[in-house]
Amino acid sequence: MFRTRARAQIHARIHTRIRTAIAAATAALALATLTAAAPAPAPGSDSDHHTRPASVSGTGRISYAFSPSDEIWFTVDAQAAPFTHPFPGVDKLEHGLPTDARGTVRWSHRDASTGTVYRAEAAVDCLVTGGPVATLTAVVTTSDIGNVGERIGLSIYDGHGRSRLGFSWGIGNLDVDAAGRPRPAVTGTCMAPAPFAPVVNGGFTVHHTELPTQ
Repeated sequence: MFRTRARAQIHARIHTRIRTAIAAATAALALATLTAAAPAPAPGSDSDHHTRPASVSGTGRISYAFSPSDEIWFTVDAQAAPFTHPFPGVDKLEHGLPTDARGTVRWSHRDASTGTVYRAEAAVDCLVTGGPVATLTAVVTTSDIGNVGERIGLSIYDGHGRSRLGFSWGIGNLDVDAAGRPRPAVTGTCMAPAPFAPVVNGGFTVHHTELPTQ
């Protein structure tokens, strides 16, 4: 009787251990399956903000206070491309800058008094973001007014339906010579005025990413 009972207890312990092991293995397999099937971070998530390059995109017509009847449109497609514009032989700039960027800026300006439309296009060379605001610069590649090779600066505020835009030649960027006479100013990389002009049609999206340190 004693031996039979002892054997039964031993068998019960063995079965309990087997059931525990099977349950643990099943749980581990389920966890592995869920992990493998987990979806990628949704655009706009914290992880996305750390891995996706900064960017600005969109098309919008602005209201320009100094020519309120003119029709002025901007199209921007700019992406950060850190350390892609090297300066060989220049200390600390051999690999470029953390604000290096690529993309295109296009704009058109219809003069209400004459009906003439002026157009230009520029290649983006610098982009920096801070929350919903971005500044970028681009070098003019084609233009109806003959300023090819000039760097222009834009600032953009992403107001989620209430965007704003500023452009370097719109209100300032004035320089003077030694005698105090006005002269054409040079726009440095990523330099632009505040986004002073409201966007009245269309809009822009700014995706912010912190500047890389290397």
